[in-house]
Amino acid sequence: MNNLLRTAALAGVIAGSAAFSGGAQAADTIKVGVLHSLSGTMAISETTLKDTVLMLVDSLNANGGLLGQQVEAVVVDPASDWPLFAEKARELLEVEEVDVIFGNWTSVSRKSVLPVVEELNGLLFYPVQYEGEESSRNVFYTGAAPNQQAIPAVEYLMSDAGGAAERWVLLGTDYVYPRTTNKILRAFLHENGVDDADIIESYTPFGHSDWQNIIAEVGDFASQGKRTAVISTINGDANVPFYKELGNQGISAEDVPVVAFSVGEEELSGLDTSNLIGHLAAWNYFQSVDTPANRAFIDQWHAYIGDDSRVTNDPMEAHYIGFNMWVQAVELAGTTDVDAVRTAMYGQEVANLTGGTAVMNTNHHLSKPVLIGEILDDGQFDVVWQTDGLVRGDAWSDFLPESQNLVSDWSAPFSCGNCPRPAN
Repeated sequence: MNNLLRTAALAGVIAGSAAFSGGAQAADTIKVGVLHSLSGTMAISETTLKDTVLMLVDSLNANGGLLGQQVEAVVVDPASDWPLFAEKARELLEVEEVDVIFGNWTSVSRKSVLPVVEELNGLLFYPVQYEGEESSRNVFYTGAAPNQQAIPAVEYLMSDAGGAAERWVLLGTDYVYPRTTNKILRAFLHENGVDDADIIESYTPFGHSDWQNIIAEVGDFASQGKRTAVISTINGDANVPFYKELGNQGISAEDVPVVAFSVGEEELSGLDTSNLIGHLAAWNYFQSVDTPANRAFIDQWHAYIGDDSRVTNDPMEAHYIGFNMWVQAVELAGTTDVDAVRTAMYGQEVANLTGGTAVMNTNHHLSKPVLIGEILDDGQFDVVWQTDGLVRGDAWSDFLPESQNLVSDWSAPFSCGNCPRPAN
């Protein structure tokens, strides 16, 4: 939707919401909710995202704020407790009366928050890769959908450049994101001629620490004559003992490459990576990408956090993109009213930190590039493959029969997240 059409669509929305937007504009500040775990098993990943939002708010205020007002960040700690995420989201919307929420990491926490933001007509920006198979009018998904991370990663590992893998180990934390992602991947592998005999699948609880038997099983599976790769949807601090046990059992990237979807620079910063060199991660951003925008972002981060050793990562860029799109949408709408801002979000563009431009689509997913990186000995990534251009995020997978005919388009007049595809 171009700016002219978007502005026309906004006129009706703003007129209808004027009675509600006046209160928001009369407040002393515009409030931004920050809903990230600062304790518990997911704090290893989420604390940095809280700091990222605070940095973006500070920068916005230093440049005059938004709609003539200062912006206030309201931080809560759901403590890696999934039901508590829902309680804290309700607190942010009903008690603190925030205008938008930036938060969540795991899909189980997002699923917990979803009915709350839908009931109260809140607005959530979700910055982490996820399993898809969801589309809400109250959520903008700025992390990767499976077709922007999982599918390209497996395609790469199947290719000659990626080692031509024929057998697959699907290891995940036991919750909705790994299980649904692996359901999609299994269907994709079947379409590409891989039999179930060449796939093993295993799930462990959050915070799992005893990997000895599972890694031994991986080694045995990989020794049976076909090139084997591991797809890791392990989340949180369980990654630390997982990678340590890979090293203990001498499973190198040369023999059995692991590609991770939830491990980035932040998770590797606490590890000895000497035994992990060459293992992979698939994201839409890596700190090592050398662009002027990324160098400026890293400098801003180091100055804000006061520590030049602190790394950046993909979900940080997703918050950067989502936050700046929200600011632009508020400015275009002239209000923080959720309905008006939602309409103004469609077609918003923000420069990626790795080059090119992210675009928000009417299915509430971004178009952005896909990158695959190899772990280096300093915990950074060497980009070994990337898409030629932007990949549009899909809410519904083309590889699941129950999803193939579903369309997500929240723009008028369609305005539906899971409707049958219209007949041509």
